[in-house]
Amino acid sequence: MKKANIWLIGLAVMWANLARNIAKNWYKTIVYNRTESVTKQFVSDFWNENLIWSYDLKQFVDSIETPRKIIIMVKAWNPVDAVIENLLPLLEKDDIIIDCWNSYYKDTQKRYEQLKQKSIRFVWCGVSGWEEWALNWPSIMPGWDRESYEQIRDILHAISANDFSWKKCETYIWENWAWHYIKMVHNGIEYAIMQMIAEWYDSLRKLYKLNPKEISEIFKKYNDWKLNSYLIEITYKVLAKKDSFDENKYLIDYILDKAWAKWTGKWTSIEWFDRAESVSTIWEATFARDISEKKQLREKLSNIYNTANTSSELIELQEYLKILENTLYIWMIFAYAQWYALIKETAQNENWHINLSEISRIWQWGCIIRAKLLEFLTDVFKSNTDFEHIFELTDIKNEIQNWLNDYKKHIKQNMLNEISSLSLSAWLNYFYAITQKQSSANLIQWLRDYFWAHTYERTDKQWTFHTEW
Repeated sequence: MKKANIWLIGLAVMWANLARNIAKNWYKTIVYNRTESVTKQFVSDFWNENLIWSYDLKQFVDSIETPRKIIIMVKAWNPVDAVIENLLPLLEKDDIIIDCWNSYYKDTQKRYEQLKQKSIRFVWCGVSGWEEWALNWPSIMPGWDRESYEQIRDILHAISANDFSWKKCETYIWENWAWHYIKMVHNGIEYAIMQMIAEWYDSLRKLYKLNPKEISEIFKKYNDWKLNSYLIEITYKVLAKKDSFDENKYLIDYILDKAWAKWTGKWTSIEWFDRAESVSTIWEATFARDISEKKQLREKLSNIYNTANTSSELIELQEYLKILENTLYIWMIFAYAQWYALIKETAQNENWHINLSEISRIWQWGCIIRAKLLEFLTDVFKSNTDFEHIFELTDIKNEIQNWLNDYKKHIKQNMLNEISSLSLSAWLNYFYAITQKQSSANLIQWLRDYFWAHTYERTDKQWTFHTEW
């Protein structure tokens, strides 16, 4: 019997579909799950000639061609370590373990070093998309040492999506944990864009009293042009969904307003502080989910302060919808701008040679943040490689200048009418801060010198100074 090309551990829905994707591309794939019933159900539902299964780790060692290539798709933290621990006694020199979950990149660094000492290769590979995409068109983000990547490249290339130019949404960018870090921030962008969409939805329902179907139609039109993206597309679909318990109502009106946050958004926010590079839109999006979980407190405070009242004259709806479309577009550019700034800063610190154009390209399809805008950014970064910040680039500057006034009109209306705009206002404040010639930090540094002799620099002389009182 021909030995398997690759081994896959973990059969949650998305990962089961990834296994099916590999198998349908004619790579013999062996699957395993610690819960035997899950494996049996998977085999019953999806068996084909390229899928092999087992209920025991040990019996599979001899079923995989060497060097063995083993994909781990289990939850972050301890489960990953537990699987690796169980595998180690069964592996041989130069076998490759591939972690395809959203583990913390610092844990990936640690695992790589530990496995290197045992002559086992460790690769991290980001997989973005949802269940259907995992089966057909995921965006694939592998990283670590080039030699290990080359041994799994053909498989990853075969199963990945195509971009707008029909090139594969899979690429090798740099060694070590670079791709793992980038995928973490990718998920942070996902947080930010969803929060942005939710804030616009909030404005339309509270200020203009539109029902879910009407808002759905607005987002559907937006998705036809420059805002075309996966998250805009599914927004108009979910808003139009009728409730299964009452076909005259919309499901969105019965979903409790509590959204949970996983670790990737928080990890990206932590990087804001560690790298001294603002990702305030992602931070505020994560913070908004934390606030949403305080449902009882919000209700109590709402009764005390009686907020969210329409108290200011509104922009005429049709005019506002044009403003909204432009604001959505420029905000998406802003969100990517903060992400790219963080990646550039980290790449410089870690001595990575990151190709921002290539990163933008492989996200054009097959991932949650795929958007037509990424085609524009791919071209921008292809022709501009030497810059400090994305706001320096002429193409970006033109887009900002075209739509910034609409952005400010939207924020102003929300503020006057007591509609929360955490993520939207965070970006505008960031833009004002990063583009101002003279900040207020001179006063802060002067105060620091006063109470603890932290010293300060002068604008007219070199060196540092301290003023005695």
